[in-house]
This record gives sequence, structure tokens and C-alpha cells, in this order.
Amino acid sequence: MENALEIQKGRKSFFDGGLLQFVGWVILGSLVTVFTLGICYPWSVTMIYGWKINHTVLEGRRLRFTGSAVGLFGHWIKWWFFTVITLGIYGFWVFIKLEDWKARNTEFVN
Repeated sequence: MENALEIQKGRKSFFDGGLLQFVGWVILGSLVTVFTLGICYPWSVTMIYGWKINHTVLEGRRLRFTGSAVGLFGHWIKWWFFTVITLGIYGFWVFIKLEDWKARNTEFVN
């Protein structure tokens, strides 16, 4: 209902997520990451990023995140390995690799 109202108001691009939802997801993701010593960080990333993307509409078209924690986990282990063997140098590229992975797993619904 809110999406139709936003489009009727002339706003073709908007975000319809709420603050309390976001805070809840961030707290949950942080707790899971801390209690698993970072092993479940990919789950936290996909959960929070998916929530953001799934609540975003651009030019009247809703976005959808299709990535999964399992899909990210293999990349995450590889990136961690390369960061360790290069004494941290590869870590500078991990952010870019993660953003690229997110973009490749984001699409328009309609």
C-alpha cells in the first residue's frame, strides 16, 4: 500500500524500510558474527544487505537481492586466505570484491 502511495505522490525512487527493523537486523547480525568469531559474517552481510535492497525502489522498479550466505562463504574463505598469505595486502581489495559480489546478486523485480 505504501509503495502505491509513494508512486502516486510522484516519488519513483524511495526506500520503505523502517529504523527499528534495521536496528534489529544490525544487532542480530553483529551478535551472530561475534559469537561465531566471524565465521558467520557472510550470513550477516547477506541478511543486512538483502534487507536494504529488498526495501529499495528505483525509478518505480523494486530491487531484489538474490545472494545467499552459502554463495558468499566460498568467496569469503578465498578472500581471507589471500589476505593472510599476502600479509594483509589483499585485504584492501576485499571491500571492492564484496561490493562487486553484491552488485552481481542484485536485480530488478519487474
